[in-house]
Amino acid sequence: MSWKAIGIFDSGVGGLTVLKEVIKALPQEDTVYLGDTARVPYGTKSPETVTRYSMEITSFLVSREIKLLVVACNTASAVSLEALKQRFSIPIVGVIEPGARRAASVTRTGKVGVIGTEGTIRSSAYAKAIKRINPEIEVITRACPLLVPLAEEGWVDNEVARLTTETYLRGLKNAGIDTLVLGCTHYPLLKQTIAATVGDRVQLVDSAEETARTVAETLRSSGLTRPASEKGNHHYFVTDVPAGFLKVGNRFLGGALEDVHQVSLEKEEKC
Repeated sequence: MSWKAIGIFDSGVGGLTVLKEVIKALPQEDTVYLGDTARVPYGTKSPETVTRYSMEITSFLVSREIKLLVVACNTASAVSLEALKQRFSIPIVGVIEPGARRAASVTRTGKVGVIGTEGTIRSSAYAKAIKRINPEIEVITRACPLLVPLAEEGWVDNEVARLTTETYLRGLKNAGIDTLVLGCTHYPLLKQTIAATVGDRVQLVDSAEETARTVAETLRSSGLTRPASEKGNHHYFVTDVPAGFLKVGNRFLGGALEDVHQVSLEKEEKC
């Protein structure tokens, strides 16, 4: 069983930042990534729709005999993680809980900022997760929707990125946060600009890094880790034509994407 792959899915390319950290933490592991590019974005859709999409994708990945699933989408993690855990027997890791745990452990003042898409912030998923760990922590949230297209365009360290980041984060800085959760898988690309904006007194929590750490711990505690001498293979699937995914994906993964295959999830469901 330990020779099976790690399955990872997102609504599009953002989850590749999570995959990048998983590969860094576990270079010996095989991975299977699916980006639901035909139906992106998830943040504007109802929880019921996102859960249905998540079920279809997980069925597809489970049919490829994965040993662990990473829900590398903040919206899907917020609304469908519990439903997936009830239906599927493999370990399932979302991106919210690991980031929330880290933020709760590193804050000194008890003031934590969270930035994310409209959907993630509206769900209050990070605030709830942090307060479950420590109800005393004050969580201040801010939706930063323009950071997603900036990341995809590669505008991560120019004047536009700096002005946009400054506009979004001014209120959080003034509120006196000492910890900031990057609650969107696109945001690690803007990490340097965000860090420069909030200053060195604010610690950034990268949910992608924390999720990879949780995946590694889960596999080790379950005895499912491949020998370190192995070298992992990586497979990519999308639900729309691969061209756009390839163009932006290389930026997110920080290297050349291998073969990307288009699949129909509806067809998979009928099989």
